Amino acid sequence: MGSINNLKNLKTYLVGAMDRVADGGVGWRTKITPVLKSMNLHVLDPCQKLAHKITESESTRQKIAFYKKTEQYDKIKEMYSNIRNVDLRCVDVSDFLICHIDISVHMCGSYEEIVTANRQKKPILIWCEQGKKNIPNWLFFMLPHEQMFSSCQELISYLHQVDNSTNLQSLKRWIFLEQK
Repeated sequence: MGSINNLKNLKTYLVGAMDRVADGGVGWRTKITPVLKSMNLHVLDPCQKLAHKITESESTRQKIAFYKKTEQYDKIKEMYSNIRNVDLRCVDVSDFLICHIDISVHMCGSYEEIVTANRQKKPILIWCEQGKKNIPNWLFFMLPHEQMFSSCQELISYLHQVDNSTNLQSLKRWIFLEQK
């Protein structure tokens, strides 16, 4: 394997709040995706489900809110639990995660996705809107702090370092398989 383009053809899954943010989590994903694709990465975006007939949109969130308001809780799991299944499958098939955390927004599924990837020993890159110092303590207990960032730009710079590294053994959690 050459020293340049280590990340070519790897898959990254974009983790972050969707159901409690005004834009449904689309904004930051839309901004970072072209940068990642320019690095020859495949991007798995939960705002654009890959599974047939499974969507998670403002319309979906409105229907779930209606079922909550009318106390039709069984319908939520019956009709929408496949969203969780697809998202966790994306974690399984990804090579690494990029996680956006805004501590002013309650996240639920994102933490399950992080834990799932952590158990799989995948690189998990976290960027926190409020800065690295404000990343929840639990994540520092779980993950290498070298993969936590205060900005998206810091995270992208780190990815460029990984992509061009000649010392792959020094990269925590990164395992590059030979492609034949």
